[in-house]
Amino acid sequence: MPESTNDRPHKVVLYARVSTHDQSVDMQIVELKRFAEARVWKVVGEFADKGISGAKTSRPEFDRMMKLLRRRDADVLLCWKYDRVGRSTSHLLSILEELRALNVGFCSMTEGVDTTTPAGKMVFTFLAGIAEFERGLIRERVMAGIQNARARGVRFGRPRVGFDIAAAVAFRRQGMSFREAAKSVGVSPATLFRVLRSLEQSREGTSDAQESAAKASTGDSETTAQS
Repeated sequence: MPESTNDRPHKVVLYARVSTHDQSVDMQIVELKRFAEARVWKVVGEFADKGISGAKTSRPEFDRMMKLLRRRDADVLLCWKYDRVGRSTSHLLSILEELRALNVGFCSMTEGVDTTTPAGKMVFTFLAGIAEFERGLIRERVMAGIQNARARGVRFGRPRVGFDIAAAVAFRRQGMSFREAAKSVGVSPATLFRVLRSLEQSREGTSDAQESAAKASTGDSETTAQS
């Protein structure tokens, strides 16, 4: 984790989130600013998602913040609580692992976790171990389910793709990143993204065709009735 010096304070981004539009992020932001000021950290960005549930895959301000961190424009992410950042345990652990890879510190103000300190680094290591353990459990559950289904004669995926699509989809639904899911099924993240996007578009096309057919059928029935 980055270590601050007297002539080079940490550059920190603040992240706040509330689940409904009736709530305000102001209190979180104010307290986070005070915390950063007390640590002599330089705030280089404030990001707040309003009216967005933590279960949402896409959070505009959070995504914008992560782009900034990936550019190494800040070296600490400061938030109010863990659940403001991660939409699930596995998602949170995935984010923490990415931050560690980027050499970006993570600080949860109300929970007293600060990975810019020696004790916090130990927490990061511990959480990384939990992440690996949880991924292992997810793989075991998914693969056991797939094996049971295959034993009943269920067939998965399309042979030309060359990897287990059902497993990849299940891993993604469990909160794994594209990189983690791709590694688990033995393909590149780009290949996995392309295949899953193609499947999604195929489903959308099938749905549109079914809707058009239903409308056409309705129109034919009306014409027959009028005749």
